[in-house]
Amino acid sequence: MDWVEVVGFVTGAACVWLAARQHVANFPVGIVNNVVFAVLFWQSGIAANAALQVVYLVLGALGWYWWVRGGPGRSTLPVRRTPRWAWWVGGAAAALGTVALARVLDASGASVEPLWDGGTTALSLVAQVMLGRKWVGSWAVWIVTDVLLIGLYLSLGLYLTAALYVLLIALCVQGWRAWSRDLDERDDAPAPAVAAPGAPA
Repeated sequence: MDWVEVVGFVTGAACVWLAARQHVANFPVGIVNNVVFAVLFWQSGIAANAALQVVYLVLGALGWYWWVRGGPGRSTLPVRRTPRWAWWVGGAAAALGTVALARVLDASGASVEPLWDGGTTALSLVAQVMLGRKWVGSWAVWIVTDVLLIGLYLSLGLYLTAALYVLLIALCVQGWRAWSRDLDERDDAPAPAVAAPGAPA
């Protein structure tokens, strides 16, 4: 354990805590976390998870834009249900991504755990894109991914990072509940009255 892993722990927990509260600051905090974890994972021999942090930077910037300016009428993006097609596309992307990354990592020797490294990377990308679109189902994908990552980090002796992901699972559950509650409250809200033609506004 060193300062890099400690900073990764703090910024990672803060990022998910902010995301659960729909606070846009989760994106700049997440970018700091990406830089820190890129260094940590590269040093630990899991190249795909290290490279994933670079992709996160791009997806984080895109998600930041979506959240602030990506909603109806260019307003703040609301929480939404996950479209049915997104589950099929996301599942296929995760499966194909796992196979492709595992083969590349195994052939290149760039990872000490090619299958776990590739699989968690593919799942993380799917989850991050879903989070950027503010789909409630993103939390379910994150929870599955985090469970797998705990096993990977424990096998590499990254005990503080594994502990962080236990905390992240709890935060993901909290975020799932909060987003679902927000969605239910919006669905239950009465529709705005529509004025009849010619009636005063």
